[in-house]
Amino acid sequence: MRVSLKVKLQKPEGRARVLVRVLVSALPLLLCLLALGGHESSAQKKGKGGAPASSKTATKSAARSINVKTQPGASVWLDEVRRGAADASGQLQLSNVSAGRHTLRVRAKGFQERTLAVLPAQRGTLEVRLVPTNDEAELLFQQAEESREKAGGASQSVELYRRALALRSRFPAARVGLARALLATEDHDGALDEIAAARRLRPSYPEASAVEGRILKSLGDPDAALDSYRRAIREGRGFQPEAHTGMGLVFEEQGQHAEAVEAFRKAISQLSDTEPVLYELLGRNYERLENWKEAARAYEKYLQLAPEGSHASAIRSIIEQLQRQAAEQEQTSPDE
Repeated sequence: MRVSLKVKLQKPEGRARVLVRVLVSALPLLLCLLALGGHESSAQKKGKGGAPASSKTATKSAARSINVKTQPGASVWLDEVRRGAADASGQLQLSNVSAGRHTLRVRAKGFQERTLAVLPAQRGTLEVRLVPTNDEAELLFQQAEESREKAGGASQSVELYRRALALRSRFPAARVGLARALLATEDHDGALDEIAAARRLRPSYPEASAVEGRILKSLGDPDAALDSYRRAIREGRGFQPEAHTGMGLVFEEQGQHAEAVEAFRKAISQLSDTEPVLYELLGRNYERLENWKEAARAYEKYLQLAPEGSHASAIRSIIEQLQRQAAEQEQTSPDE
């Protein structure tokens, strides 16, 4: 029996290697989505395990939907989490907006970016009127952000950010954007210099600290990366999904899979279920912990969010195996 069980427990390792290959291509997209335009975050934070059921139910019932009406194609962030772009009629529906006060940020090409408060009583349609701008630094910054979001656009965005900074040196968002672009081109020293410049302009800057963590992780200094991620979370008062994701990746590499699970779950809650790849990461670490049931649940959630995703077929197969192993684990656990 012990030999049979040992063979079964080795299966996830093979699956993990498959997922590693899959996630190599997916993670840059995830980190890009987390990075779109000056982020930190603040969204629907779900209470940790000890919260009473009635409290969780009340929080869920307090969630609301808000329809943002603005310029067609405008990008919309809620609490620094990018929630999408307005359609051709200039509208974007934000669902699952938790109770309380939030910050909405809207940016459209050729217009001045606008940030405003979403009050606890806000329901229905929120109109955000944008004003055209001739500020050349702002326009170059917008072009740089757009370029950086495109595959292979990092080098062009570096030039655009630098042109914007030549016109306005005190532009912390452009400094961080340039750092991200330099990281993409593997100019780590240049990226760290830009983060330092951004932090001189804005000493408490969660996004800058999170990007610094990414740079230090790329340089092979996980301890320093964790320090930066933790600072980002402190500066964001607990809310910084990019930093939580980064910490999860560091913990996973160090074999601290329970800590990785906790970090990924926090990132998931703060991103309001917008990033399916996080559920792949969560499932993979549950597998390493031999928690087949939770691993299967995580992968099932991935399929809910991305039923036609490029990884869906492989994950369906993995779920079937995990469910069988979970059943076997429940049968054998009383004897262990």
